[in-house]
Amino acid sequence: MKRGLPSWARSVRVRLLVIALLPMLVLLPLLLGMTVWRWSGKVDDLLTVKVNGDLTIAHQYMARLRENSGDRIEALGASVAFAEGMARPDTGTASDFLERRRRALGFDFLYVVTRSGRIIPSDTPVGADVSARDWPVVRAALDGATRSAVDVFDHEQLAALSPALAERARVPLVPTRAAKPTSRDVVEDGMVLHAAAPVRLPGGQRAALVGGRLLNRNLDFIDTINGLVYRDRSLPEGSQGTATLFLDDVRVSTNVRLFEGERALGTRVSAEVRSQVLERGEVWLDRAFVVNDWYISAYEPIVDSRGERVGMLYVGFLETPFREARIDSLLLIATIFLAIAVLSVPIFLRWARRIFRPLERMNDTIGRVEAGDLGARIGTGGGRGEISRVARHLDDLLDQVQERDRRLRDWASELNDKVAERTRDLQEANRRLERTTEQLVMSEKLAAVGEITAGVAHEINNPVAVIQGNLDVARQTLGARADEVATEFDLIDDQVHRISAIVTKLLQFARPGDFSGSANRLVPAEVIDDCLVLTRHLSSKADVTLKRDDRSTATILVERTELQQVIINLVVNAIHAMPEGGTLTLETEDREAEGMAGVAIIVTDTGRGMAPEVLKRIFDPFFTTKRAQGTGLGLSISQTLVARAGGWIEATSEEGAGSRFTVWIPAFQ
Repeated sequence: MKRGLPSWARSVRVRLLVIALLPMLVLLPLLLGMTVWRWSGKVDDLLTVKVNGDLTIAHQYMARLRENSGDRIEALGASVAFAEGMARPDTGTASDFLERRRRALGFDFLYVVTRSGRIIPSDTPVGADVSARDWPVVRAALDGATRSAVDVFDHEQLAALSPALAERARVPLVPTRAAKPTSRDVVEDGMVLHAAAPVRLPGGQRAALVGGRLLNRNLDFIDTINGLVYRDRSLPEGSQGTATLFLDDVRVSTNVRLFEGERALGTRVSAEVRSQVLERGEVWLDRAFVVNDWYISAYEPIVDSRGERVGMLYVGFLETPFREARIDSLLLIATIFLAIAVLSVPIFLRWARRIFRPLERMNDTIGRVEAGDLGARIGTGGGRGEISRVARHLDDLLDQVQERDRRLRDWASELNDKVAERTRDLQEANRRLERTTEQLVMSEKLAAVGEITAGVAHEINNPVAVIQGNLDVARQTLGARADEVATEFDLIDDQVHRISAIVTKLLQFARPGDFSGSANRLVPAEVIDDCLVLTRHLSSKADVTLKRDDRSTATILVERTELQQVIINLVVNAIHAMPEGGTLTLETEDREAEGMAGVAIIVTDTGRGMAPEVLKRIFDPFFTTKRAQGTGLGLSISQTLVARAGGWIEATSEEGAGSRFTVWIPAFQ
């Protein structure tokens, strides 16, 4: 069953208040939410623009640094000092000169390579397998053009330049969340700011002046970028700017902290960023998880002199202060809205209470009228509002309804009295008609049985007398020889006696008054005791268990043999209904019927029971379910005997669950 709304929710005042407050309590928060959401999106866009500008600055600084390296190499190669310093390369003067200039220019290596592959190094040893001429920047210089780029040197190339340089480039990998799985545990390649310029050696031979700066673990380089991009007060308090140089997806130079005092060298970028930047060559402008926190991040790929993506340049700043500022703003807006709602809603409620008070009185009055109080009235006084006029009109309508209800009640009372009187007359007439019909039916049955009985008595008794007489003559005639057929004579005697008994029952049913004796004042339990003695041989033979429950204290006025006949008939029928044994229960109790005290005798068995169509006919004369074992008159005679004593007999039964017969006889007063 569906439950309705609570009474307060069905109030018109509440509903109208909801309609009035809906714009402020629902639509306004919705608009505020959409505004905040749009504002949050704009802030995210501004942060993206900001980090994109930061990346542009870092990119320009990196490009300027690369161009500056090429310019410095070119200026050195064109200087008089270079021509003088390279005048005597075989004596070691050239190497000393290159070493002094390497240190002055801040390069990690500086050497001269000729077209034939001959290398004039600085004091830093250079092996034979440096493969100098294979680099595009070197080939460009040998062809007469200055060029600079970011190139990646493998471990053997770095070791050929300088074992110390190879060791400095080595960065152990640190396991990083969300990074692409790898089997490496260390990075030994080096990212180098690589520059070369064309020069002429003494004697006019063309060569290339090559210099480079290792960026692995170059903290001054990355701190310079970070300081240039994120100056003081360029970020809100609590935020922090970071910059990183990646070799492939590994941080080889960064100011991001793994923990206090330890830079996150060897940590790796997430697989998502790596896919977009390194694999697809796109710029990343979005929030990203960097080592241990979320940053507004910008990544761009670094392309070497061969046109391959070899690393990434990153700048970003901590997202937490912006997120906290956004949450604080949302909380402030929500607090202001709640404060306004708390202050304004009571004012609206008080105002609405005055407006809807007559309407609430109308609702209360209607409820009282529905409960039966037709005298309830609204009584709004002299109010001039629309609701007050409606209330006064409703009072007038209620007056009319009350008057009409009074008239209808009077008419209904008169009509009920007449209907009750007619109903009583009809019921009495119906009862008389039923009794008359029953008497007519019974009279017809008795008349029919009387005719049959007279015919039977006339047609059967005379032949039976002749048979009995001739049987006696046969015995006398045979004399001693009659003993030879004594069994047959006894069988004839029994059958003649049975025919006489059947005729007697027919006569008893047709003219019971001829067989009745004088009525006696009896105790039903005592009569039942006698009947059980007479039927004990049947119950013991059928393995029937007997139960008694005598609760009756009244006496009845009935002829003893007739009551015995009724009880014995019911007991015998019950025993026959339990051929495989069962329980027979006999009870007596005091019971009123139609306002008259009486005694009920109840016989219950656990036998086969009867079907409904059989139960309807058990009191009909000559109806039997025992085939040749009965005449079908036992229950009919019992009903007649009980009715003559002023009582009745009824039966209930369920097929397969036994039967229950109740005999009721008025108590003796």
